[in-house]
Amino acid sequence: MQVTKRFSNSFLTGAVLALGFTLLPVTGAQAQEDRKDFYRAEIVILQRLVDPASIEEQMAGKQIEPTRTVAKSLWVEDASGRRTSDLKLAARNELHLGRAASRLENSGNYRILATAGWYESFPPNYDGSPMKVAVGDWLNGAQQRAVEGHIEIDRKRYLHVSVNLNHWQDGTAPQVIEPKRETNETEQTSAPEEAGSVADMAENVQPAMSEPVPAELVTWIKETRRMRSEEIHFIDSPTVGVLVFFRKL
Repeated sequence: MQVTKRFSNSFLTGAVLALGFTLLPVTGAQAQEDRKDFYRAEIVILQRLVDPASIEEQMAGKQIEPTRTVAKSLWVEDASGRRTSDLKLAARNELHLGRAASRLENSGNYRILATAGWYESFPPNYDGSPMKVAVGDWLNGAQQRAVEGHIEIDRKRYLHVSVNLNHWQDGTAPQVIEPKRETNETEQTSAPEEAGSVADMAENVQPAMSEPVPAELVTWIKETRRMRSEEIHFIDSPTVGVLVFFRKL
């Protein structure tokens, strides 16, 4: 019995060790495969501090595409300033773009609206989903943030970032439009009683109010750009810019 027991223990120990050495390389290879396309992604959204009236291209009358339904949030702020995101974002002081953002902010020419950094796998032929963005000042008339839209990351052979952001400002208040009354020679030479009736009719004509505009378009960004790892890319408009950085792990 003692011999059998020793044999059984030795056999079980050897079997466990053999199984362990068999599984470890597979598990390690799988982990290596999963991390092969793992990246640190960073996005900084900023606003250039310029007077919208000084921009040459006035876009208030531009046709805007219908708002796209976006389920995933990158950086969304509500009316109270509370931020929501579906990503696990790193602190600003941990970002590679943190120093660049600070330099721009300290120049007095830019305002940083969002600093997002996270880890994600972007394998070849990765078809990313758009991520909602809502940052900047709160516009009471439109009940929205000044900068809204979405950002999307895809990968074919290279990483591509699509930025679709609109920069809005408060709309103009409704204006009183006085009705125009045209006179002709007949009215000018009419009898006093006829002139009185015309005056009575004019008093009954009420001034019209122009339609209120809750928000006016200042500028927009609609661009897709190919990205290279370890390089800082800048996508901008006259008033809004986006810094992008990828580091492959």
